[in-house]
Amino acid sequence: MTAGTRRTLLLIPLGLAALAPVAMLALTSVAGRWFYPDFLPGELTSESWRSLLDGNRLAGAAGTSLAVAAATAAVAVTLGLPLGRALARLNGWRRHLGAAAAFLPVAAPPIALATGLQLALLTLGLGGTYPGVTLAHAVPALGYAALYFLGVFLLLDPRVEDEARSLGATRVQIWTRVLAPMLRRPIAEALVLAFLVSWAQVPLTLLIGGGAVRTLPVEVLAFVRAGQDRYAATGALLLIVPAALAIALGLSARRSEPAPL
Repeated sequence: MTAGTRRTLLLIPLGLAALAPVAMLALTSVAGRWFYPDFLPGELTSESWRSLLDGNRLAGAAGTSLAVAAATAAVAVTLGLPLGRALARLNGWRRHLGAAAAFLPVAAPPIALATGLQLALLTLGLGGTYPGVTLAHAVPALGYAALYFLGVFLLLDPRVEDEARSLGATRVQIWTRVLAPMLRRPIAEALVLAFLVSWAQVPLTLLIGGGAVRTLPVEVLAFVRAGQDRYAATGALLLIVPAALAIALGLSARRSEPAPL
């Protein structure tokens, strides 16, 4: 057996672990009557998918998740980009301390983070509101974005900005005409990353939203608890779509990159 064959065989369990749950969700989302011990459903139905076109709970929750995740991504990247740049310009313990502060909301248990944020946002009168949920989602998303841009700016030669400044460029011109074109792809990737962080949030949404903000993960959880497996599976498949698109776009971008000399 060749080395290539062995590597291919090792990929089979990984592929099964990744695709089997998705295949099960797809089958459940169209299953009509399906009783134990039947291996396959007795009949198929598109009821849960057709209901999306009628604007049911899943459709409304998906729209809410899209709006909250998009706003979260915008806030996280707007703040994370200059924060990452500032951290990259620090040295020694100051950079380590700043990176640790950015990493804390990423590493902290979501329920602990949500509890602290709930107390703060309730004090501000933002509990159970869409802005409150967006701000709560932005906390871990900002941590990811700041750490991401820290790595980006550590690899970016700071002399580029110094040369632009020596040629008479203002601070605004450096950002708009020098950094923005150079960072177009990292900014897009950071937006996708922050979007996905918000898109899959459950503890923060439940505690901060207080049941008033019904995002797609919250509705999927409600359908699971109610035993409505078909609708839960349909919602779960919708949750996978942005991540799958992000992976596909990332692979496509890498393939389109010119080969190194």
